Amino acid sequence: MEDVPQPAPESYSPGNQVRIYLDPADPDAHTHGTVCKITDVLEEDLDTETGRPTDAYSYWLQDLETGDTLLLAFRHQDLVPAKDTQ
Repeated sequence: MEDVPQPAPESYSPGNQVRIYLDPADPDAHTHGTVCKITDVLEEDLDTETGRPTDAYSYWLQDLETGDTLLLAFRHQDLVPAKDTQ
């Protein structure tokens, strides 16, 4: 059985490097595996509904290969530390 990388237990910060890790059925699965740098952290109150502190965070990302800023924000659970997936 394959080890599935897990999101960091705390929120990411600008400058952290992450890899997008999405289910193949996700509408944004074309971004799966992309290594990015966090450029901005967004905070909302979803964690109060779910009870999971990291659900409060989503992130704007810059693709490290192309330098492009991705056009959508990603939720914490969709990102894993880049160093954990090499």
